[in-house]
Amino acid sequence: MPIEMQVSEQTPMTDRCLGGVHFDDIVAARRLLAKSLTPTPLVTHPLLSQRLGAETHVKLENTVPLGSFKLRGGLHLLASLTPEQRARGLVTATRGNHGQSLACAAQRHDVRCVVFVPAGNNPDKNAAISALGATVTATGEDFDAAWAAAVEYAAKSGMIAVHPSREPKLMAGYATVALEMLEQVAQPLDVLFIPVGGGSLAAGMGLVYNALSPHTRLIGVQSAAAPALARAWHSGEMREYPVGETLADGLAARVPAPDTVAILREVLDDLIEVSEAHIADAIRCFAETLHQMAEGAGAAALAGAMHMRRRIAGERIGVVLSGGNITSQQLSRILHGELLPHAERSAVLAAQLADMEYGARGA
Repeated sequence: MPIEMQVSEQTPMTDRCLGGVHFDDIVAARRLLAKSLTPTPLVTHPLLSQRLGAETHVKLENTVPLGSFKLRGGLHLLASLTPEQRARGLVTATRGNHGQSLACAAQRHDVRCVVFVPAGNNPDKNAAISALGATVTATGEDFDAAWAAAVEYAAKSGMIAVHPSREPKLMAGYATVALEMLEQVAQPLDVLFIPVGGGSLAAGMGLVYNALSPHTRLIGVQSAAAPALARAWHSGEMREYPVGETLADGLAARVPAPDTVAILREVLDDLIEVSEAHIADAIRCFAETLHQMAEGAGAAALAGAMHMRRRIAGERIGVVLSGGNITSQQLSRILHGELLPHAERSAVLAAQLADMEYGARGA
């Protein structure tokens, strides 16, 4: 029986929805994505398992085209749009991979896409988004300001505003990572480490694992350099966003976007922070064992597993390597363990933590 069909027999219909994302939406997303993406590998390496003291399985989302799991969400969103919605076009805000994924998906469907980025955003990322056919506009000092500008632009232009971490269609696409993992492992995982940036990957995967593998402990991992969701998760703090329009029931409608913090509280067993040093260690570990490149956000889950090494000893664990978009210069410096002044070190890692900075001033 396909893994996604198990939920129909095990889970009542009323328990299959969380934060605006229904389990059936994830199943539908997988069918749509199967037309354009092949499943990413789930791999093990004896040296990595030895270092962690646990049987370790790594999901290589860095092998997705564009080097990030986010393309799953962008492709699912665009495939779900009606002709009328495509004609309106899409507008979003980003600091990294989300902008590229939405631009790529929009280009495939000949849909206009406008992307707002903070002033001073990584010029290489801006150039990559532009090369994929989107219009890039720099404004504001951080993601929050760029998103506010995107919502305002959508209201004036009639385009649809797509939030990177609060759009159910994106979340459903991201959650297909979990369906693949569940089919790829020979035996159930005891613990799964998931990177938390905007939170939508962890939220979507958590919905799947809570339904199909409830005994698996889910640990979200966020950088201490951009800890908004982790601290909100622990403190109980909530925050309102100008959400614009989200896509519901195939139509653009002004409906409440899913509250990511609330979903994470429902699906995760813990949400921990890791330091820049832990993330740098994880990037080196991926290169030395699996011979895979990981960006800062992509290495966060392994950093969390390394941080919790004693607590997971002897268990069967999963780690999501969510992206590999690191520059050769940054990778070289991290691999060589150069001792940089704190400000310079932070600047180097910050470029790789861009996708962890959504809502940097709050959850």
